[in-house]
Amino acid sequence: MIVCRSAAELERLARVNALVARVLVELAGMIAPGVTTAEVDALAERRLREAGAEPAFKGYHGYPATICASVNEQVVHGIPSKRKLVEGDILSVDLGAKMDGYYGDSAVTVPVGQISAEAVRLLDVTKQSLHEALAVVKAGARLSDIGAAVQRHVEAAGFSVVREFVGHGIGQTLHEEPQIPNYGTPGRGPRLAEGMVLAIEPMVNMGGAGVKVLSDGWTAVTKDGSLSAHFEHTVAVTADGCRVLTRADAAANAAA
Repeated sequence: MIVCRSAAELERLARVNALVARVLVELAGMIAPGVTTAEVDALAERRLREAGAEPAFKGYHGYPATICASVNEQVVHGIPSKRKLVEGDILSVDLGAKMDGYYGDSAVTVPVGQISAEAVRLLDVTKQSLHEALAVVKAGARLSDIGAAVQRHVEAAGFSVVREFVGHGIGQTLHEEPQIPNYGTPGRGPRLAEGMVLAIEPMVNMGGAGVKVLSDGWTAVTKDGSLSAHFEHTVAVTADGCRVLTRADAAANAAA
């Protein structure tokens, strides 16, 4: 069942998602050559707990960390480690939090120092595909319109959409209905309604769409070793569009 949240619930969701956005901005600012993904993870957990929140991912089905830290060909669910980032890497940071009984979730992909022109284009296309998806979200639209918008933009740029992992509803649990693929035919699936809260998260590969999971049981990588990028916002459906709960400027306003 897809839940539509009340105004009071949406404000709780706005608070936890603003926290996630605020912490992600700080994490992005510390990413540089020589930093380890474990150090990024430690700061994330400290900031969440200082704010009275809990890491949403840590312990989830046994996941061992606060963030997912996916480097280069790692698509999602990379486990933070003592690996030092080097110039030219790209790092996808996915962060979830729980506060006052509600969840927040967002992701960004960050360049480590100077990156190649093609890596810059991958990040730009992936981020824009998320904006294209947000542009079609409004009450009365169909669920598949979201994935269709992502796929259209990504494939026009010559990149590939990951199909094994999808976006999702979010609220009082981390993953709720509906699942939100990043591909598909527009005009299909349930109609969006005011109060639905969705985590929309394009995952885009520079090469082929294929992925595989490594022996740790978590880290998903591109089958061909190509770079992968990931951007995610949590949004609330409104009558004439969507309210982006994890936008950095919204987080700044909430902290003011």
